[in-house]
Amino acid sequence: MHASKYHLNTLKEAPADAEVISHQLMTRAGMIRKIAGGVYTYMPMGLRVLRKIEAIVREEMNRAGAIELLMPVVQPAELWQESGRWEQYGAELLRIKDRHQRDFVLQPTSEEVVTDIARNEIHSWRQLPLNFYHIQTKFRDERRPRFGLMRGREFTMKDAYSFDRDETSAQASYDAMYEAYQRIFTRLGLNFRAVAADTGAIGGSRSHEFQVIADTGEDLIVYNPDSEYAANIELAQAPCLLSERAAPNESLTKRATPHAPKCEIVAEQLGHPLAHTVKAIVLATEPDQAPPKIWLLLIRGDHELNEVKTSKLPGFGDGYRFATEDEILETFGCVPGYLGPIQPRRELGGIIADFTVANMSDFICGANEEGYHYSGVNWGRDLPEPVRADLRNVVAGDPDPQGGRLAIQRGIEVGHVFFLGDKYSRALNATFLETDGKPAFLQMGCYGIGVSRIAAAAIEQNHDERGIIWPRAIAPFELVLCPIGIGKSETVRNTTEALYADLLAQGVDVIMDDRDTRPGIMFADWELIGAPIRVTLGDRGLKDGIVEIQTRREAQAHRIPIDQALAFILEGLKQL
Repeated sequence: MHASKYHLNTLKEAPADAEVISHQLMTRAGMIRKIAGGVYTYMPMGLRVLRKIEAIVREEMNRAGAIELLMPVVQPAELWQESGRWEQYGAELLRIKDRHQRDFVLQPTSEEVVTDIARNEIHSWRQLPLNFYHIQTKFRDERRPRFGLMRGREFTMKDAYSFDRDETSAQASYDAMYEAYQRIFTRLGLNFRAVAADTGAIGGSRSHEFQVIADTGEDLIVYNPDSEYAANIELAQAPCLLSERAAPNESLTKRATPHAPKCEIVAEQLGHPLAHTVKAIVLATEPDQAPPKIWLLLIRGDHELNEVKTSKLPGFGDGYRFATEDEILETFGCVPGYLGPIQPRRELGGIIADFTVANMSDFICGANEEGYHYSGVNWGRDLPEPVRADLRNVVAGDPDPQGGRLAIQRGIEVGHVFFLGDKYSRALNATFLETDGKPAFLQMGCYGIGVSRIAAAAIEQNHDERGIIWPRAIAPFELVLCPIGIGKSETVRNTTEALYADLLAQGVDVIMDDRDTRPGIMFADWELIGAPIRVTLGDRGLKDGIVEIQTRREAQAHRIPIDQALAFILEGLKQL
């Protein structure tokens, strides 16, 4: 590839709406161009990156025994209505009508379509196991698309779906995909963690996320540096920080706490550590054809509520919401900020205390009167024993029950594997005939990889002040030849062309920058684009038989004899 015949269009400045480094650098490097909110054109340089990611994904999926097909972007509403997700999925599901006013969706995922394929194609246990996958455009109508390819509306995803006879074989298929994902992200050259995760809107009973480690990641990963334990913070179990409840030492006392609606202010006014306070959170559930139930959840003042864990509490399975101010006033007779479990005005659906709160004694909580809190509060004496549950987010330094301390780092989700069981096969009546001739529901797994998000995540993890630093496997070009004065020097031109031909013969993905441009501009462009290796050839060096070879991660170039350059480059590529 010659740069003079390619499309290079770098920018000095990033667009004003580019909030994260990957969005800024992909735009400046000419890899993407915005056409609408969350919708981008992949320019030639960016498309090369995506195609390399796809190739690695495809190779490992095929190696794992998955079979490629291609399902449509536009899907009929009837399938989504059968599964129940037409109503459940929410506003991110873009619903459209054709000229006959029939309902369709732009697919955000393909569980319904692939299950429809399975129920029409799989008839006998002899056809199992099967795993279908495709790499296809997806669309999710994000309320606030942002961060470029990190959270766009249109994106490229690989999704795969396994079908098995029973749970045992389905778990084996899950494990095979898990191992394939480990190979994929290793080959992509990414620093990643596989973490236990919540199944979310996809559903199912077993789930792992593959997270690229990056300071700009939206997700928090809880892990033990001394073991293999890792989990998304939504799922990570928060241990009780008190091994047992101490005996009461204080009497229940009502204390004036003017203008103190937050635990931090209360603790300061009363001269206690924040960890002695208890935070009250009021939620509402709405059982079918019944008035809302009001619940009081209690966590320590320095902790935060985990909403995913909350959604799994008994009685919360059909959803919950934060109570309105009117509901709070009616139930507690007090404005938020001074609420507590002692003598609410009306009966509650229940009081649920986080494990740590349930073991606290002599704690501080709201008195259900504006401007007042109780100190010296104790379970059993001042309050009935609460329902206990894990309600909070883990914090760095929490003990791991298996030993050691937990740490937290940020990550970008780029892959997710789910065991679905018969969630979709039962809804869509996808059955096969077992050995006894009786129908049984297919056991399913679902496995996604965000192809376009990987490109952005790789940049978030690999960049500096000059631009992108691509892992070799997904760089748009592995190597760039930068001849200085190629139009003026026959020596430079002939030497560059000869090295270019040798590199192509060795299978190196190389581009020659034969543009008529100044060296500073040329170098800046390729540092921005992120070519892993740059080779500079100029009259001055060639007079001494020398070329300069520099990897993108190095500050200094290597001066190498021209007759050793090819071997040096090939060895250098192996190290990347």
